[in-house]
Amino acid sequence: MILQGKRVLLGITGGIAAYKMAHTVRLLKKLGAEVRCMMTPASCDFITPLTLSTLSQHPVAVHFHVKETGEWHNHVEWGEWADVMLIAPATANSLAKMAHGFSDNFLLATFLSARCKVLIAPAMDLDMYQHATTKRNLEQLKKDGHVVIPAESGFLASGLLGEGRMAEPETLVSHVIDQLLKEEYWSNQKVLITAGPTYEAIDPVRFIGNHASGKMGIALANAAAHLGAKVELVLGPSSQPVDHPLIAIHRVQSAKEMLDIVQQKWTNCNLGIYAAAVADYRPTNVADIKIKKGDAEGLNEIQLTENPDILKWASTNRLNQKVFGFALETTNGFQHAQQKLINKQLDGIFLNVLGEEGVGFGTDTNRIHLLTPNNKMRSFELLQKSELAFQLLNAIKEIEA
Repeated sequence: MILQGKRVLLGITGGIAAYKMAHTVRLLKKLGAEVRCMMTPASCDFITPLTLSTLSQHPVAVHFHVKETGEWHNHVEWGEWADVMLIAPATANSLAKMAHGFSDNFLLATFLSARCKVLIAPAMDLDMYQHATTKRNLEQLKKDGHVVIPAESGFLASGLLGEGRMAEPETLVSHVIDQLLKEEYWSNQKVLITAGPTYEAIDPVRFIGNHASGKMGIALANAAAHLGAKVELVLGPSSQPVDHPLIAIHRVQSAKEMLDIVQQKWTNCNLGIYAAAVADYRPTNVADIKIKKGDAEGLNEIQLTENPDILKWASTNRLNQKVFGFALETTNGFQHAQQKLINKQLDGIFLNVLGEEGVGFGTDTNRIHLLTPNNKMRSFELLQKSELAFQLLNAIKEIEA
């Protein structure tokens, strides 16, 4: 789990968006993080401490002391405990207090004691969010070194539509991952990644393609971005979501379109990971109109032309870049992958063997074997693609070192 051993402190203030924090805790726990929650008294009107303590598996702090037992919550200790602090939702009232150093509740006192990076996710009605004082307070918090996660547009509790919605839990967690996993090595890297299938048109309706979903390539792009790299993602047809500020997405359909983007971006990148399942062939002639059923000169007789080899082009036209490819095989996988590694002069090739448990098109899991020059091989255990991607990038880093 990518956040195993990391400590996340959640501060929840009194806005309706507080209900989303239950899901946020679950997402963080699923990634292996240890989570503690603290709440302002007003936030207890929107979500109960019992819910959050149950999900986080830790007591929740609301006041400086527990009235029933007299137990004291040490705000300094809580502030020192965390690797990162996330305050969400952050109401206009709490933002004003944080910007001006008020500490009239346990959460604010802990905020002033925190030694870690603090992320702040504002949430309020659109007029409050656009108010000059709110903007000044947010700017002050940024100047103080805190990270503000911008509010999003959508339906608000007032019934109005506009900017002011707290970012969704998935976005909050993405920012937490960025802060906890960012590495200096990757922050200096610009990575080109190809992902997904290519569709080669037969006519305006039909195409030649494959079952690739793009999940593994997208997982690699997300992982690289979380580590701090700037990513050029050349993505074939895929329904998978991609949303990270460090990822520039270039959507393509065909192998030729993918090659065009690769040729434009490759020179300015340090590393290439070519994970796309590029169609080997395309129809020689593409019909302008839909070919009707039974047309013997249409669908029954399709002449094919070999597509350009994008991976080989990148390897041949590199300067000092490292090049890694992917191979999906059904038989003699290691032999074919080794041959591809040598013929295309790669720094490494990631092999998927179709038929292995958990390996296949569209799955959320994968098991990969990394082959490198000098007959070296490393096998990775079956993992979620989102987690496996970090291990693959770490292996690439070790090879480069």
